[in-house]
Amino acid sequence: MESMNNDKRKLLSALSHGSIFFSALVVSVGLPIAILLVSDDPVVKENAKEAINFHFNVWLYGIIFGVLCFVLIGYPLLVILGIVSLVMPILAILKCLGTPGQSYHYPFIFRLL
Repeated sequence: MESMNNDKRKLLSALSHGSIFFSALVVSVGLPIAILLVSDDPVVKENAKEAINFHFNVWLYGIIFGVLCFVLIGYPLLVILGIVSLVMPILAILKCLGTPGQSYHYPFIFRLL
């Protein structure tokens, strides 16, 4: 039974963090929100909250860096944001699959939830 719970925990946590790869639209944040509302597992809930916070941070920084493109310093920042939004969820997924009993916390983000 514990193995099945760990497998479920791994899957739901990885889906929460990997949802950013599904779409750059607002729709992608719906998956971790749904997982947060449906799951009873505290680790899965924590991972879903962290994924939602990461989505909000990527959108916020995207808006800020997009505005900075008008003064020509936003372009390199947008490239860095693109790399970070690709690498960080991969690290989160690997961490969730490696240690399913712990939630992953992204460094350097604002946590709204």
